[in-house]
Order: sequence, then structure tokens, then C-alpha cells
Amino acid sequence: MIKEKMKSGIQRKFMTYSVVLLVLSLFLSSIGVWVFIQKNMSAVIIDKYEFMNEKMGRTLDNLFQKTNEITAECIVYEDVQKSLIEDGLADVEKNALSKYFAYIDLENVAEYCYVDNQKNVYTRSYSKRTWEDFQNSGFGNLLGKEYAKTKWIWTEDTLFGSGGSALFVGRYVRSMEYAHEPGMLFLKMDPEFLENIFSENTDDADETVMGIIDGSGNVCVSCIPEGYLLPEEDLEYIQNLSKKKSDGMIVTGCRLRSGVLSAYRQKESGMIIYTLVPNQVLTSGLVRIFEILLGIYIFVLAAAAVFSVYFSKRFSRPIQEISEAMTGFDGNDFSPMKELHTHTELDQIGDSYNKMLVNIENLLEEIKIQEKELRTSELNMLINQINPHFLYNTLDTIYMLARINKEETTMKMIQALSKYLRLSLSKGKDIVTVEDELENVKNYMEIQQIRNTELFHYEIDCNEELKKCEVLKLILQPLVENAIKHGFCDIFEGGLIKITVRAEAESLVYEVYNSGTPMDKEVLSKINGLMEQPLAKMKESFPDKRRGYGVVNIITRLRLKYENQVQFYYEADETGTRCVVKIPAVRN
Repeated sequence: MIKEKMKSGIQRKFMTYSVVLLVLSLFLSSIGVWVFIQKNMSAVIIDKYEFMNEKMGRTLDNLFQKTNEITAECIVYEDVQKSLIEDGLADVEKNALSKYFAYIDLENVAEYCYVDNQKNVYTRSYSKRTWEDFQNSGFGNLLGKEYAKTKWIWTEDTLFGSGGSALFVGRYVRSMEYAHEPGMLFLKMDPEFLENIFSENTDDADETVMGIIDGSGNVCVSCIPEGYLLPEEDLEYIQNLSKKKSDGMIVTGCRLRSGVLSAYRQKESGMIIYTLVPNQVLTSGLVRIFEILLGIYIFVLAAAAVFSVYFSKRFSRPIQEISEAMTGFDGNDFSPMKELHTHTELDQIGDSYNKMLVNIENLLEEIKIQEKELRTSELNMLINQINPHFLYNTLDTIYMLARINKEETTMKMIQALSKYLRLSLSKGKDIVTVEDELENVKNYMEIQQIRNTELFHYEIDCNEELKKCEVLKLILQPLVENAIKHGFCDIFEGGLIKITVRAEAESLVYEVYNSGTPMDKEVLSKINGLMEQPLAKMKESFPDKRRGYGVVNIITRLRLKYENQVQFYYEADETGTRCVVKIPAVRN
């Protein structure tokens, strides 16, 4: 069974690596092809719909010009002009004029209403609108200060009372010979009047979002594919296009959440026709290409698998022979393996293996002789190892020499180091007094001040009563070390480290503040989250051991000692960084 595993191991790995390499190559190439095709196809599709949108905008221009010409013809009609004169029209002429507007050369007119300056109302026979109805509808104020221009108005149909909103083509009707009050003409258009713009200019209405909004942002007509939901934010963006003052193509290739937008503004009416190409339309062609690529890749992978099996057997057989020879070696039989004769580097490996067996056999004899001498040497090394007392004595001797030579700085640094080492070792004890802990960190900071002149100064605030409390040792020194290493990394002088020890209820509180660069928010958040993690998982938060690893060790020691009675967190603002540690207050 073991031999079968050995025989298949190299072959399986060879095939695996070959397939993985091939898959990786195909994957990277597919990404390149996908990006290239997507970019070019998207550009083509966007250009197509931009052209279509501009074409529909031109149609909208033509429609407006058509309505302008038709209303102009209505104004110059003999009976219309006659209706503005004080004598007015006879009843027969009034009936004829009412019918005249039904035959104007403009399609999709649903209703019409002409009001002369004599308070006569001309409509279809079944409409029966009166002057009071016209007054109450509010339409008399819709034309505003326009003098003789055609105006498109999207508004609620209060004139004919049909309900809902509709497009009205309105215009003042003025006398061409006399100065009289003008009349007003309003043509109510069917929805098809605007909807025909879509059907006449595109064959893709079922897959594209299209619509028309007026100058106030109201959606007049829209064409949305079945099952498609236009996001509110995109609709709001489209409605805000009404605030633009330019004409023609006011938006091209604008990417929204749901697709790519193009828009055309008709100058005279202020109406905007827009086209939104959904994202699925942009990517639909790519899916087919991806399916073709996938079929090619499957074929290539299948062919690669067949060839891998063939060549892996051919190349792995000599390797398997070498593997069997090496794994079968038990340290006693030094017989050489048979020659391979593959005419490749494997022949050299086999020869080298045989030479290695000879060398191993010779070395074993030498090792037996040297082993006895090595044990004797190790014993002598253990006897001569230094101990802490030797280290203290050596430091005291160096201190005395510095004192004789009046080397004040050297004396100060040796004295601080000696005190620091003595408290760090503490005869193996983990618990010390707050006074000893503060003395230890003070010695550390004095050493750092000697090494980094003027980099920082420090302050320690602790009353005499709290100095007698017993605490876990070597908590403050790593926090100060982090403050110097990371907080002062961007300054060269003038830093401040302030250590505060205070009582809070039944707790003892350490605060270590540094005035350097505030801690990065991401690191701060990660460190503050350590207290919520299991002990075994904390080190995974800082796998590189470059930042936060020392803090992990501090929190681990605190939690092992004080369990859930400890709090540890960092705070940072513009003035610097503060570390807060809360532990039970133990007084001796």
C-alpha cells in the first residue's frame, strides 16, 4: 500500500501542478479577453444608444416644429381671425369653427379648446365646455407671458375633466389687424403623440429604459422593460436633468447604478428625452462569448489531462525507483541502488545517492568517536555559564570604573540598566509593588532618554498610598516602549510621555499617554477588539509580529492573572494616544 502511494504521489503532483498551471494561464487569459471585449462591446452598445437617443431628440424637435406650424395656421384661419373682432361670428360660423379644429393636420389630438376674446369656447360637440369651465380649470394662466409662441405644457387635465395628466399644446391667438385681447388655443394630445417617438426610432424598446420628462422633472412618458425596476436614485438623477439649461445632447455615456444614461433636451419645449441602457444589456453579449470560451477551455483541459497522464508515467517511473531505494533505506544496509540509464539528470542523482551511502557509512564511524568527546565538551560549557549575580557584579564593576573616570552619562545608564534588570528578574516573582513597577519603567525611560536626547520627557503621577499596591510586573514598560517606537516615529524632539496611576472604585487604573502621532484607527480598533477574543485566537490578529504583538502578550498575561476583572483599551485624538489598563486593586 505504501509503495502504491509512493508510485502515485509524484505522478499525481505532476498532473496537479500541470493542471493548476494550465487553469491559471487560461484564467488569466480569459480575464484579459473578457476585459478587452467588455470594454469594446460596451463602447459599441453605448454609442448605438447615444445615436438612437439623439435621433429621437431630433424627432422631438420635428414634432415641436410641426405643432408650431399647425398652431400658426390656425391663427391665420379666416374665421379664427374674425372671432377676435368685436362683431364676432354668427352662430353658423361658430359651429363651423368648432369643427375646423377637428380637421387640422396634426395626429393624435385627443381634445381641443379655443377660447376667443369674446368669452366664446370652441370644442368638440360632445365636450360642451363653457367660459366658466375654462376659468375654473386654471388654463387661462398656463401660457404666462409668452406672446406668440407655441408652448408645450404637461399638466393635470382640469380643462376636460378626464383625470390624470396629459400634454397640452397651447398658444395665444392674436388678431393680425387690430389690437385686441388675444384668444387661447389648447390641443390635448393622446399619449401616442410622444410614445410614437420610441416606436419610430428603435427596435429595442423591450430591453431599454426610455422616457420623456418636462421642464419641471415630471415623467411624461416612459418605456420600461417588463420586470425591470428603475432604482429611486437613478430616477431622481434623471428628474434633476430638468435643471440643466443647455440644449441638444446634454448627457452622454453617464454611468448610473443601473446602467448608462444618455439624454437630449428639446430647446423650445424644454422637454428631455432620455435613454438608459441597463447593465444586463451591456453584458448580454459577453455571456455568449464567455460560453464559447468556456467550451474551448474545457476541451483544452481534457486534452491536457490525457497528455499529463501519459507523460507523468514516463517521467515519474525513474523517480519512483529512486524514492523506493531511499525510503527503503533502514540505516543498516548500505548496498548501492541499481543504475537507471535514463540519460537524464536522474542518472546523476542515482550515482550521487550511491556515493552518499558510502559517505554515510564512513561518517557513522566518525560520529561514534566524536559523540563521547561532545558530551564532555557540553558539560564543561554548562559549568561555565554566567548567572544573574555574575551579571550584577560585572555591571557594578563597570559602574565603579565609570565613576573613577567621571563618566556621568555612562554611570547613569549603567545604574538604570542594573535597576531595570534587577526588577525584571525579581527572583522569578511575577507580582511587584506599584512603586517597583514605576521605578522599573522610570529606569527604562531614562535609558531611552540617554539614547535619544531631547526626543521626549516624562511625567509620573501616583500618590504614596497607591504605590504600595501589588500588581503584575512589566506591564508599563512594554506600553512605554510602544509609545516611543510608534508614537514618536515622526518627531525628533519635544515628545511627552505621561504615566498616571489612580484608583477607581475597587480598581487600579494605569494611563500611559504619549503626545506623538495618534494611533491608526484600524490598528486601534483591532487592539481594542482583542479583549473579546479567546486567548488562543488573539495572536492571529497580528500574524506578522511587527505591530500589536507586544500588546497581545500584555493582554494575555493580564487575562491569565486577573481573568475577566481586567480592562484594556486605547484612545486616540489629535493630541496623541492614551492606553488605559484597569486591574483589581490589591493592597498589602
